Amino acid sequence: MLKVLKFGGSSLADGMQFAKVRDIVKADPAREVVVVSAPGKRFSGDNKITDLLYLVHAHIKYGVDYANVLGMIRDRYEGIKAECGLATDIGTIIDETFAGFSKSTSVDHIVSRGEYFCAILMAEYLGYKFIDASDWLVFNYDGKVETKQSEAKLREFKEIYGNIVTPGFYGAYPSGEIRVFPRGGSDITGAIVAAGLNADIYENWTDVSGILMTDPRIVKDPKTIARVTYDELRELSYMGASVLHEDTVFPVRLKDIPVNIRNTNAPDDPGTIIGEKFEDELAEEHERFITGIAGKRNFSIINIYKSRIGEAKIGLLRQVLEVFDRYEIPVEQIPSGVDSFSVVFPSDSIKTRKYDLMHELSENESIDNCELTEGISLIAIVGRQMAYRTGISGKIFQALGANKINIRTIEQGADEINIMIGVYNEDFERAIRVLYDSFAR
Repeated sequence: MLKVLKFGGSSLADGMQFAKVRDIVKADPAREVVVVSAPGKRFSGDNKITDLLYLVHAHIKYGVDYANVLGMIRDRYEGIKAECGLATDIGTIIDETFAGFSKSTSVDHIVSRGEYFCAILMAEYLGYKFIDASDWLVFNYDGKVETKQSEAKLREFKEIYGNIVTPGFYGAYPSGEIRVFPRGGSDITGAIVAAGLNADIYENWTDVSGILMTDPRIVKDPKTIARVTYDELRELSYMGASVLHEDTVFPVRLKDIPVNIRNTNAPDDPGTIIGEKFEDELAEEHERFITGIAGKRNFSIINIYKSRIGEAKIGLLRQVLEVFDRYEIPVEQIPSGVDSFSVVFPSDSIKTRKYDLMHELSENESIDNCELTEGISLIAIVGRQMAYRTGISGKIFQALGANKINIRTIEQGADEINIMIGVYNEDFERAIRVLYDSFAR
Protein backbone atom coordinates (compact mmCIF):
# COMPACT_ATOMS: atom_id res chain seq x y z
CA MET A 1 0.00 0.00 0.00
CA LEU A 2 1.15 3.55 -0.79
CA LYS A 3 -0.10 6.66 0.99
CA VAL A 4 0.65 10.20 -0.13
CA LEU A 5 0.38 12.84 2.59
CA LYS A 6 0.01 16.59 2.25
CA PHE A 7 0.48 18.85 5.28
CA GLY A 8 -0.91 22.38 5.37
CA GLY A 9 0.70 25.49 6.80
CA SER A 10 -0.84 25.17 10.26
CA SER A 11 0.66 21.68 10.51
CA LEU A 12 4.15 23.07 9.87
CA ALA A 13 4.10 26.34 11.81
CA ASP A 14 6.94 25.49 14.23
CA GLY A 15 9.13 22.72 15.60
CA MET A 16 6.33 21.30 17.74
CA GLN A 17 4.13 20.90 14.67
CA PHE A 18 7.04 19.37 12.76
CA ALA A 19 7.31 16.76 15.52
CA LYS A 20 3.61 15.91 15.13
CA VAL A 21 4.12 15.47 11.39
CA ARG A 22 7.08 13.15 11.98
CA ASP A 23 5.09 11.02 14.42
CA ILE A 24 2.22 10.75 11.93
CA VAL A 25 4.48 9.76 9.04
CA LYS A 26 6.51 7.27 11.06
CA ALA A 27 3.37 5.64 12.48
CA ASP A 28 2.63 3.99 9.13
CA PRO A 29 5.32 2.61 6.78
CA ALA A 30 2.93 3.09 3.86
CA ARG A 31 3.33 6.85 4.25
CA GLU A 32 6.20 7.11 1.79
CA VAL A 33 5.58 10.45 0.06
CA VAL A 34 5.06 13.79 1.79
CA VAL A 35 4.02 17.14 0.27
CA VAL A 36 4.46 20.26 2.41
CA SER A 37 3.13 23.80 2.42
CA ALA A 38 5.01 26.80 3.77
CA PRO A 39 4.80 27.34 7.57
CA GLY A 40 1.57 29.05 8.60
CA LYS A 41 0.60 31.08 11.63
CA ARG A 42 1.72 29.90 15.07
CA PHE A 43 -0.83 32.06 16.86
CA SER A 44 -3.34 34.81 16.20
CA GLY A 45 -1.55 37.85 14.85
CA ASP A 46 1.40 35.84 13.58
CA ASN A 47 2.50 35.94 9.93
CA LYS A 48 2.31 33.21 7.34
CA ILE A 49 5.64 32.73 5.60
CA THR A 50 3.96 33.09 2.19
CA ASP A 51 2.58 36.50 3.20
CA LEU A 52 6.06 37.61 4.26
CA LEU A 53 7.45 36.49 0.91
CA TYR A 54 4.84 38.51 -0.95
CA LEU A 55 5.99 41.44 1.16
CA VAL A 56 9.59 40.76 0.14
CA HIS A 57 8.56 40.89 -3.50
CA ALA A 58 6.85 44.25 -2.97
CA HIS A 59 9.96 45.64 -1.25
CA ILE A 60 12.22 44.47 -4.05
CA LYS A 61 9.89 45.82 -6.71
CA TYR A 62 9.90 49.31 -5.20
CA GLY A 63 13.54 49.31 -4.10
CA VAL A 64 12.76 49.24 -0.36
CA ASP A 65 15.10 47.54 2.12
CA TYR A 66 13.63 44.24 3.29
CA ALA A 67 16.23 43.19 5.86
CA ASN A 68 13.66 43.14 8.68
CA VAL A 69 11.31 40.92 6.72
CA LEU A 70 14.17 38.62 5.77
CA GLY A 71 15.11 38.41 9.43
CA MET A 72 11.59 37.31 10.34
CA ILE A 73 11.65 34.60 7.68
CA ARG A 74 15.10 33.37 8.64
CA ASP A 75 14.17 33.30 12.33
CA ARG A 76 11.16 31.07 11.63
CA TYR A 77 13.19 28.44 9.82
CA GLU A 78 16.15 28.70 12.20
CA GLY A 79 13.70 28.17 15.06
CA ILE A 80 12.31 25.02 13.44
CA LYS A 81 15.84 23.77 12.79
CA ALA A 82 16.84 24.30 16.44
CA GLU A 83 13.65 22.79 17.90
CA CYS A 84 14.01 19.69 15.71
CA GLY A 85 17.77 19.35 16.20
CA LEU A 86 18.52 19.49 12.47
CA ALA A 87 21.93 19.95 10.83
CA THR A 88 20.93 21.70 7.59
CA ASP A 89 22.40 25.21 7.44
CA ILE A 90 19.05 26.69 6.50
CA GLY A 91 20.12 30.23 7.39
CA THR A 92 22.87 30.20 4.79
CA ILE A 93 20.54 28.64 2.21
CA ILE A 94 18.01 31.42 2.84
CA ASP A 95 20.65 34.20 2.67
CA GLU A 96 22.14 32.85 -0.56
CA THR A 97 18.67 32.52 -2.07
CA PHE A 98 17.68 36.07 -1.24
CA ALA A 99 21.06 37.41 -2.43
CA GLY A 100 20.10 36.18 -5.88
CA PHE A 101 16.82 38.08 -5.97
CA SER A 102 16.44 41.24 -8.04
CA LYS A 103 13.68 43.30 -9.60
CA SER A 104 13.68 40.84 -12.49
CA THR A 105 12.93 37.89 -10.17
CA SER A 106 9.32 36.80 -10.62
CA VAL A 107 6.87 36.96 -7.76
CA ASP A 108 6.16 33.26 -8.32
CA HIS A 109 9.82 32.40 -7.71
CA ILE A 110 10.00 34.47 -4.53
CA VAL A 111 6.79 33.23 -2.88
CA SER A 112 7.53 29.60 -3.75
CA ARG A 113 10.58 29.61 -1.47
CA GLY A 114 8.37 29.13 1.59
CA GLU A 115 7.54 25.58 0.55
CA TYR A 116 11.08 25.02 -0.75
CA PHE A 117 12.80 25.81 2.57
CA CYS A 118 10.18 23.87 4.52
CA ALA A 119 10.57 20.75 2.39
CA ILE A 120 14.37 20.80 2.82
CA LEU A 121 14.00 20.75 6.60
CA MET A 122 11.21 18.18 6.62
CA ALA A 123 13.19 15.83 4.37
CA GLU A 124 16.10 15.82 6.82
CA TYR A 125 13.76 15.41 9.79
CA LEU A 126 12.06 12.37 8.28
CA GLY A 127 15.18 10.91 6.71
CA TYR A 128 13.48 11.13 3.30
CA LYS A 129 14.91 12.42 0.02
CA PHE A 130 14.17 16.05 -0.87
CA ILE A 131 12.88 16.41 -4.43
CA ASP A 132 12.37 19.97 -5.66
CA ALA A 133 8.94 20.40 -7.27
CA SER A 134 10.58 22.34 -10.10
CA ASP A 135 12.43 19.14 -11.05
CA TRP A 136 9.29 17.13 -11.78
CA LEU A 137 6.12 19.27 -11.92
CA VAL A 138 6.06 20.70 -15.45
CA PHE A 139 3.84 23.57 -16.57
CA ASN A 140 3.07 24.22 -20.21
CA TYR A 141 3.38 27.83 -21.30
CA ASP A 142 -0.41 28.15 -21.20
CA GLY A 143 -0.21 27.64 -17.43
CA LYS A 144 -1.62 24.11 -17.43
CA VAL A 145 0.22 21.16 -15.92
CA GLU A 146 1.85 18.78 -18.40
CA THR A 147 0.43 15.75 -16.64
CA LYS A 148 2.10 12.86 -18.46
CA GLN A 149 5.58 14.34 -18.31
CA SER A 150 5.18 15.39 -14.67
CA GLU A 151 3.94 11.95 -13.60
CA ALA A 152 6.74 10.20 -15.47
CA LYS A 153 9.42 12.34 -13.80
CA LEU A 154 7.82 11.87 -10.39
CA ARG A 155 7.64 8.09 -10.76
CA GLU A 156 11.30 8.06 -11.76
CA PHE A 157 12.30 9.91 -8.58
CA LYS A 158 10.11 7.63 -6.48
CA GLU A 159 11.66 4.52 -8.01
CA ILE A 160 15.19 5.78 -7.35
CA TYR A 161 14.79 7.23 -3.86
CA GLY A 162 11.79 5.47 -2.32
CA ASN A 163 10.61 7.81 0.43
CA ILE A 164 10.50 11.44 -0.69
CA VAL A 165 9.45 14.94 0.42
CA THR A 166 8.50 17.52 -2.19
CA PRO A 167 7.23 21.11 -1.86
CA GLY A 168 3.67 21.96 -2.79
CA PHE A 169 2.35 25.08 -4.51
CA TYR A 170 4.75 25.33 -7.46
CA GLY A 171 6.42 23.71 -10.43
CA ALA A 172 8.33 25.07 -13.42
CA TYR A 173 7.98 25.83 -17.11
CA PRO A 174 10.23 23.86 -19.51
CA SER A 175 12.60 26.84 -19.33
CA GLY A 176 13.01 26.29 -15.58
CA GLU A 177 11.12 29.44 -14.63
CA ILE A 178 9.03 28.90 -11.49
CA ARG A 179 5.25 28.88 -11.76
CA VAL A 180 2.89 28.71 -8.76
CA PHE A 181 -0.68 27.50 -8.43
CA PRO A 182 -3.30 29.82 -6.88
CA ARG A 183 -3.41 30.10 -3.09
CA GLY A 184 -4.08 26.67 -1.64
CA GLY A 185 -2.07 25.16 -4.46
CA SER A 186 -0.30 22.69 -2.20
CA ASP A 187 -3.57 20.76 -2.15
CA ILE A 188 -3.38 20.54 -5.94
CA THR A 189 0.23 19.35 -5.78
CA GLY A 190 -0.72 16.68 -3.26
CA ALA A 191 -3.50 15.40 -5.50
CA ILE A 192 -1.20 15.38 -8.54
CA VAL A 193 1.40 13.39 -6.61
CA ALA A 194 -1.17 10.86 -5.36
CA ALA A 195 -2.61 10.44 -8.86
CA GLY A 196 0.80 10.26 -10.52
CA LEU A 197 1.98 7.52 -8.18
CA ASN A 198 -1.38 5.68 -8.21
CA ALA A 199 -1.53 5.92 -4.43
CA ASP A 200 -4.01 3.82 -2.51
CA ILE A 201 -5.08 6.87 -0.51
CA TYR A 202 -4.32 10.60 -0.40
CA GLU A 203 -4.21 11.94 3.16
CA ASN A 204 -4.70 15.70 3.42
CA TRP A 205 -3.60 16.81 6.90
CA THR A 206 -4.84 20.11 8.24
CA ASP A 207 -6.08 21.63 11.53
CA VAL A 208 -9.62 20.22 11.50
CA SER A 209 -10.82 16.64 11.97
CA GLY A 210 -12.50 16.36 8.60
CA ILE A 211 -15.37 18.19 6.92
CA LEU A 212 -18.09 19.48 9.24
CA MET A 213 -21.76 18.91 8.50
CA THR A 214 -22.46 22.63 8.64
CA ASP A 215 -20.93 25.98 9.54
CA PRO A 216 -19.64 25.90 13.15
CA ARG A 217 -20.24 29.66 13.35
CA ILE A 218 -23.96 28.90 13.08
CA VAL A 219 -24.29 25.50 14.77
CA LYS A 220 -22.18 24.82 17.83
CA ASP A 221 -19.94 21.74 17.52
CA PRO A 222 -21.48 20.23 14.39
CA LYS A 223 -20.66 16.61 13.64
CA THR A 224 -17.93 15.60 11.23
CA ILE A 225 -18.97 13.99 7.97
CA ALA A 226 -17.59 10.46 7.98
CA ARG A 227 -17.85 9.91 4.22
CA VAL A 228 -18.77 12.20 1.35
CA THR A 229 -18.87 11.59 -2.41
CA TYR A 230 -17.22 13.95 -4.86
CA ASP A 231 -20.66 14.98 -6.13
CA GLU A 232 -21.80 15.87 -2.62
CA LEU A 233 -18.53 17.72 -2.04
CA ARG A 234 -19.14 19.78 -5.16
CA GLU A 235 -22.63 20.76 -4.00
CA LEU A 236 -21.42 21.77 -0.53
CA SER A 237 -18.40 23.63 -1.88
CA TYR A 238 -20.50 25.54 -4.40
CA MET A 239 -22.78 26.75 -1.62
CA GLY A 240 -19.89 28.13 0.40
CA ALA A 241 -18.94 25.28 2.72
CA SER A 242 -15.28 25.36 3.84
CA VAL A 243 -14.17 22.19 2.12
CA LEU A 244 -11.55 21.28 -0.46
CA HIS A 245 -12.27 22.95 -3.76
CA GLU A 246 -13.14 20.50 -6.51
CA ASP A 247 -10.09 21.57 -8.55
CA THR A 248 -7.81 20.35 -5.76
CA VAL A 249 -9.20 16.80 -5.87
CA PHE A 250 -9.75 16.51 -9.62
CA PRO A 251 -6.54 14.51 -10.30
CA VAL A 252 -7.34 11.86 -7.68
CA ARG A 253 -11.01 11.71 -8.64
CA LEU A 254 -10.01 10.77 -12.18
CA LYS A 255 -8.23 7.72 -10.78
CA ASP A 256 -10.81 6.98 -8.08
CA ILE A 257 -8.27 7.47 -5.29
CA PRO A 258 -9.98 8.22 -1.94
CA VAL A 259 -9.04 11.38 -0.04
CA ASN A 260 -8.85 11.36 3.74
CA ILE A 261 -9.08 14.76 5.47
CA ARG A 262 -7.22 14.44 8.79
CA ASN A 263 -6.23 16.62 11.75
CA THR A 264 -2.51 16.93 12.54
CA ASN A 265 -3.39 17.98 16.09
CA ALA A 266 -5.73 15.02 16.61
CA PRO A 267 -4.17 12.22 14.53
CA ASP A 268 -6.36 9.50 16.05
CA ASP A 269 -9.52 11.11 14.66
CA PRO A 270 -10.59 9.22 11.50
CA GLY A 271 -11.50 12.44 9.65
CA THR A 272 -13.55 12.46 6.46
CA ILE A 273 -13.21 10.09 3.52
CA ILE A 274 -14.00 11.51 0.07
CA GLY A 275 -14.73 8.97 -2.66
CA GLU A 276 -16.51 8.57 -5.97
CA LYS A 277 -19.06 6.25 -4.38
CA PHE A 278 -19.42 3.88 -1.44
CA GLU A 279 -20.69 0.36 -1.98
CA ASP A 280 -21.72 -0.18 1.62
CA GLU A 281 -23.86 2.02 3.83
CA LEU A 282 -22.97 3.01 7.36
CA ALA A 283 -25.75 2.79 9.94
CA GLU A 284 -25.43 6.47 10.79
CA GLU A 285 -25.71 7.43 7.10
CA HIS A 286 -28.89 5.39 6.70
CA GLU A 287 -30.42 6.84 9.85
CA ARG A 288 -29.45 10.46 9.19
CA PHE A 289 -29.57 10.49 5.34
CA ILE A 290 -28.25 14.08 5.20
CA THR A 291 -24.55 14.53 4.51
CA GLY A 292 -24.23 18.27 5.01
CA ILE A 293 -25.98 21.64 5.03
CA ALA A 294 -24.53 24.81 3.51
CA GLY A 295 -25.85 28.14 2.35
CA LYS A 296 -25.27 31.67 1.11
CA ARG A 297 -26.97 34.96 1.84
CA ASN A 298 -28.05 37.89 -0.34
CA PHE A 299 -29.91 36.63 -3.37
CA SER A 300 -32.84 38.24 -5.19
CA ILE A 301 -35.86 36.81 -7.00
CA ILE A 302 -37.67 38.28 -9.98
CA ASN A 303 -41.11 36.73 -10.40
CA ILE A 304 -42.47 36.81 -13.97
CA TYR A 305 -46.24 36.51 -14.50
CA LYS A 306 -48.17 35.85 -17.74
CA SER A 307 -51.79 34.74 -17.73
CA ARG A 308 -52.54 31.61 -19.76
CA ILE A 309 -48.94 31.44 -20.88
CA GLY A 310 -49.18 27.78 -21.93
CA GLU A 311 -46.60 26.63 -24.46
CA ALA A 312 -45.35 30.20 -24.92
CA LYS A 313 -43.55 29.92 -21.58
CA ILE A 314 -40.43 28.51 -23.24
CA GLY A 315 -40.17 31.48 -25.58
CA LEU A 316 -40.72 33.98 -22.78
CA LEU A 317 -38.19 32.25 -20.57
CA ARG A 318 -35.67 32.48 -23.39
CA GLN A 319 -36.33 36.21 -23.76
CA VAL A 320 -35.88 36.81 -20.03
CA LEU A 321 -32.66 34.80 -19.88
CA GLU A 322 -31.31 36.74 -22.86
CA VAL A 323 -31.84 39.92 -20.84
CA PHE A 324 -30.00 38.39 -17.88
CA ASP A 325 -27.20 37.31 -20.18
CA ARG A 326 -26.87 40.79 -21.65
CA TYR A 327 -26.62 42.25 -18.15
CA GLU A 328 -24.12 39.50 -17.20
CA ILE A 329 -26.26 38.34 -14.28
CA PRO A 330 -25.58 34.76 -13.13
CA VAL A 331 -28.74 32.68 -12.62
CA GLU A 332 -28.97 30.29 -9.66
CA GLN A 333 -32.48 28.86 -9.96
CA ILE A 334 -35.56 29.08 -12.20
CA PRO A 335 -38.57 27.80 -10.21
CA SER A 336 -41.70 27.52 -12.36
CA GLY A 337 -45.47 27.64 -11.91
CA VAL A 338 -48.47 27.30 -14.26
CA ASP A 339 -48.61 30.96 -15.32
CA SER A 340 -45.34 32.16 -13.86
CA PHE A 341 -41.69 31.48 -13.30
CA SER A 342 -39.01 33.03 -11.14
CA VAL A 343 -35.35 33.80 -11.63
CA VAL A 344 -33.04 33.65 -8.60
CA PHE A 345 -29.67 35.43 -8.76
CA PRO A 346 -27.04 37.11 -6.52
CA SER A 347 -28.19 40.55 -5.37
CA ASP A 348 -24.77 42.12 -5.91
CA SER A 349 -24.98 41.38 -9.63
CA ILE A 350 -27.67 44.07 -10.15
CA LYS A 351 -26.62 46.56 -7.49
CA THR A 352 -26.08 49.38 -10.02
CA ARG A 353 -28.51 48.12 -12.69
CA LYS A 354 -31.57 47.16 -10.70
CA TYR A 355 -33.93 49.78 -12.14
CA ASP A 356 -32.67 49.35 -15.71
CA LEU A 357 -33.27 45.60 -15.49
CA MET A 358 -36.76 45.90 -14.02
CA HIS A 359 -37.70 48.59 -16.52
CA GLU A 360 -36.63 46.45 -19.48
CA LEU A 361 -38.55 43.43 -18.21
CA SER A 362 -41.69 45.45 -17.46
CA GLU A 363 -41.62 46.87 -21.01
CA ASN A 364 -41.78 43.37 -22.47
CA GLU A 365 -45.28 43.00 -23.95
CA SER A 366 -45.28 39.28 -23.23
CA ILE A 367 -45.06 39.88 -19.47
CA ASP A 368 -48.17 40.83 -17.48
CA ASN A 369 -46.28 41.68 -14.33
CA CYS A 370 -42.83 41.27 -12.76
CA GLU A 371 -41.85 41.69 -9.12
CA LEU A 372 -38.47 41.89 -7.41
CA THR A 373 -37.89 40.37 -3.99
CA GLU A 374 -34.54 40.98 -2.29
CA GLY A 375 -32.87 39.68 0.87
CA ILE A 376 -33.09 35.96 0.11
CA SER A 377 -30.72 33.24 1.33
CA LEU A 378 -30.24 29.89 -0.37
CA ILE A 379 -29.64 26.76 1.70
CA ALA A 380 -28.56 23.42 0.24
CA ILE A 381 -29.48 20.19 2.03
CA VAL A 382 -27.12 17.60 0.54
CA GLY A 383 -27.17 13.83 0.91
CA ARG A 384 -26.78 10.87 -1.42
CA GLN A 385 -29.21 8.89 0.75
CA MET A 386 -32.05 11.31 -0.01
CA ALA A 387 -32.57 9.71 -3.43
CA TYR A 388 -33.87 6.57 -1.72
CA ARG A 389 -36.25 8.26 0.70
CA THR A 390 -39.80 9.43 0.11
CA GLY A 391 -41.28 12.57 1.58
CA ILE A 392 -37.99 14.40 2.22
CA SER A 393 -39.30 17.74 0.91
CA GLY A 394 -42.40 17.37 3.06
CA LYS A 395 -40.31 16.79 6.15
CA ILE A 396 -38.25 19.90 5.38
CA PHE A 397 -41.44 21.97 4.96
CA GLN A 398 -42.82 20.56 8.20
CA ALA A 399 -39.67 21.30 10.23
CA LEU A 400 -39.32 24.85 8.96
CA GLY A 401 -43.04 25.53 9.14
CA ALA A 402 -43.17 24.40 12.76
CA ASN A 403 -40.56 27.05 13.48
CA LYS A 404 -42.44 29.70 11.47
CA ILE A 405 -39.79 29.97 8.77
CA ASN A 406 -41.26 30.86 5.40
CA ILE A 407 -39.83 29.05 2.35
CA ARG A 408 -39.67 31.33 -0.69
CA THR A 409 -38.28 28.81 -3.20
CA ILE A 410 -37.51 25.11 -3.35
CA GLU A 411 -35.70 23.12 -6.02
CA GLN A 412 -34.28 19.60 -6.25
CA GLY A 413 -31.36 18.60 -8.43
CA ALA A 414 -31.79 15.98 -11.12
CA ASP A 415 -29.43 13.60 -9.32
CA GLU A 416 -31.62 13.91 -6.19
CA ILE A 417 -28.69 14.48 -3.83
CA ASN A 418 -29.48 18.15 -3.25
CA ILE A 419 -32.57 20.08 -2.19
CA MET A 420 -32.17 23.85 -2.37
CA ILE A 421 -34.50 26.16 -0.46
CA GLY A 422 -34.75 29.93 -0.32
CA VAL A 423 -35.62 31.78 2.90
CA TYR A 424 -35.42 35.41 3.97
CA ASN A 425 -31.99 36.58 5.11
CA GLU A 426 -33.22 37.16 8.64
CA ASP A 427 -34.21 33.47 8.85
CA PHE A 428 -30.95 32.12 7.37
CA GLU A 429 -29.08 31.03 10.48
CA ARG A 430 -32.20 29.88 12.30
CA ALA A 431 -33.21 27.78 9.29
CA ILE A 432 -29.82 26.06 9.21
CA ARG A 433 -30.03 25.30 12.93
CA VAL A 434 -33.56 23.90 12.55
CA LEU A 435 -32.51 21.70 9.63
CA TYR A 436 -29.43 20.46 11.45
CA ASP A 437 -31.34 19.71 14.64
CA SER A 438 -34.14 18.00 12.72
CA PHE A 439 -32.14 15.84 10.31
CA ALA A 440 -28.42 15.81 11.12
CA ARG A 441 -28.12 15.05 14.83
